[in-house]
Amino acid sequence: MTFEKINGLIVAPFTPFDKKGEVNLDPIDQYAKLLQKNGLIGVFINGSSGEGYMMTVEERMKIAEKWVSVAPKDFKIIVHCGATCIKDSHKMAQHAQEIGAFGIGAMASPFPKAGRVEELVKYCEEIACGAPNLPFYFYHIPVLNGVYLPMLPFLKAADGRIPNLAGIKYTYEPLYEYNQCMLYNNGKYDMLYGLDETILNALVMGGARGGISGTGSYIGKVLVGIINEYHKGNIAKAAELQNYAQDVINVIAKYRGNIVCGKRIMKLLGLDLGINRTPFQNITDEEEAIIKKELESIDFFNRCNQM
Repeated sequence: MTFEKINGLIVAPFTPFDKKGEVNLDPIDQYAKLLQKNGLIGVFINGSSGEGYMMTVEERMKIAEKWVSVAPKDFKIIVHCGATCIKDSHKMAQHAQEIGAFGIGAMASPFPKAGRVEELVKYCEEIACGAPNLPFYFYHIPVLNGVYLPMLPFLKAADGRIPNLAGIKYTYEPLYEYNQCMLYNNGKYDMLYGLDETILNALVMGGARGGISGTGSYIGKVLVGIINEYHKGNIAKAAELQNYAQDVINVIAKYRGNIVCGKRIMKLLGLDLGINRTPFQNITDEEEAIIKKELESIDFFNRCNQM
């Protein structure tokens, strides 16, 4: 099977919860409109930014249904189906196909950890066959799940075995490996770059065409600008935007990262997505005030996504 490669930036959105930590579907319609307005072309839901592993299967399926139902025209919905129970993953993949999602994906299970490429291919194979008509993207993020297997051997082993394998969401630092995966089998697979702090590097070195962004919920305009300016040949402007994205990332890194701090930043933009689930330690009101001041000092509110 062959699938059209994604051109542009997809966002890994936060899952809205209420003050008690229950799923709140109400903000998703406005969330989708915000992202499209600022140049994003889709979402990869229920992943790490979305706290997918901290939700029940039923909750994850309700979120998928809501995103599909409110998605603007041509707005891509990719559903993360990874789970520690392969039966749950297969069920969510089937559901994603039934409701009309654009595609599915899965990161390696954090338990038990795949120790060999064959184990990882088998895991992906059993998930992907749940939605045989949809593109499947493996989500490579070893810093979260501890599975540091090489991706080029993974592609070689999965090639022809997983018919709907479309590519990899590559959220890892080695650009050499990323580039080798880009080149494999005449560029057969879609290598969606996942590190917002080095998008420009991936464009120059690896020829990236698309990406899946964690910080795109609030600085998507900046990240899309990096891609657009690079393709126009405005390397200096693209570099300035990349450096600015790093300025923002430097702020969130001080306050428990994108999943926690980034979600609270959305409230500052006017879209309250609620709290994070345990064991995340939520941003306090005092921390929020400090974060706001730090963001104001780098002109964030004039450069971020606009409602």
